[in-house]
Amino acid sequence: MSGKHCCDKWAWRRKILKRIFWGIVIVGSISLVTFLILRAVFKPSTPNFVLQDATVFAFDVTSPNLLTSTFQVTLSSSNPNDRMGVYYDKVDVYATYCNQQITLRTAIHPTYQGQKDTNVWSPFIYGTAVPISPYNALLLRQDQANGAVQLTIEIDGGVRYKAGSIIYGRHRLNVRCRAYINFGNRTNGIVVGENAVKYQFLQSCSVSA
Repeated sequence: MSGKHCCDKWAWRRKILKRIFWGIVIVGSISLVTFLILRAVFKPSTPNFVLQDATVFAFDVTSPNLLTSTFQVTLSSSNPNDRMGVYYDKVDVYATYCNQQITLRTAIHPTYQGQKDTNVWSPFIYGTAVPISPYNALLLRQDQANGAVQLTIEIDGGVRYKAGSIIYGRHRLNVRCRAYINFGNRTNGIVVGENAVKYQFLQSCSVSA
């Protein structure tokens, strides 16, 4: 094989690789510019969440550091955007106490929310003999002795936005809803069963996405 033929072969390969490289750069640039234009034009706002109520079926410390609890919570999610819909990808709901998760995660099926629409979810969240830290166990006993416990209902997942036929963005969704439950006085809630009490909140939640 002559030296000239080898040089021509490598020059041809470099030319092809260069075209592929610039093709990737151009496509990436177009995608980025399209995303920035859509974001600038439509300016999507994060969904609004409200904790409407929580029904407590069980909340018992079964041993010094084990907690068993069962709740049903009602959450509403509103899309404030009038030009785009919202896709909720995998979304989980759970409860925490003093920043420690005390229930299992309950999954909400992927959901599409149209412009200015509102969805209502009522998942059950529960945990059986969930280990909690000794420090949190001490705080929990103190709260129970005082008759009130502050929990946080959290939602983790992802959202995407739809403008016309274009779906873009993949943002991490984190929602935190404070739930101040007065266990010491059942008259602050609505008795819905022998051992179940519903507490009304209608409380806005903090949202980051």
